[in-house]
Amino acid sequence: MSSGHQYIEVDGIAVEVVRKRIKHLNLRVYPTDGRVRVAAPLRTDEATVRGMVSSRLEWIQRQRARLMGQPRQDALKMCPGEQHWFLGQRYCLEVYENRSHSGVHLRADSILEIRARGAADTTRRMAILEAWYRQQLQARLPELIARWEPVVGVRVAECRIKTMKTRWGSCNINARRVWLNLELIKRPVISLEYVLMHEMTHLLERYHNARFYALMDGFMPDWRLHRKALEQPHLPKNGSITSSADE
Repeated sequence: MSSGHQYIEVDGIAVEVVRKRIKHLNLRVYPTDGRVRVAAPLRTDEATVRGMVSSRLEWIQRQRARLMGQPRQDALKMCPGEQHWFLGQRYCLEVYENRSHSGVHLRADSILEIRARGAADTTRRMAILEAWYRQQLQARLPELIARWEPVVGVRVAECRIKTMKTRWGSCNINARRVWLNLELIKRPVISLEYVLMHEMTHLLERYHNARFYALMDGFMPDWRLHRKALEQPHLPKNGSITSSADE
């Protein structure tokens, strides 16, 4: 058996298999999207790889949750001076009491203002910001979906938003429904487009196999660059994507 790459799926987890001139199977989980890769000896068959991955499923899930580099909400104090992100740009938080309404305002001097009625506590401030993030992401989805549907050649029946701990996106193929992680609103728009394109490609090919990746190569030739950027635990200071393709 010659060296090369193979893509399999084990219990809903996409696994990249790379065969090398080594003696033992090696399993690795990459931050921050939980990508799983197995390095296997050249003559190892697929059943052996699947068996090894199946035996480590609990460990893989723990590692994916631990290594996700998305900002942790429980680490935020929502105090003035704290840094927050929006579309790849960093903003400094300021909090104001407003008797008439609550909301979020972005200023030209890179200030993110949270306006809250009364002396809002951390939980209330976070809820105001999350609601604004959700509104901002939802508002951008129709245009992005309309842009990518003719490229991928599929129709998305519905696109929803939710907070996910180990995935940037997912989809229900039968319902043609795409789910996107709310955290994507903090990333550059191209990162959002990459995840959307990835999930839309699943409407053509269910599994992470050679056909799936070949389709993505045609739709977005530099998708590996954007996937690599999502693996970075921290956004670059200028919000740009600076990583290079890993394959």
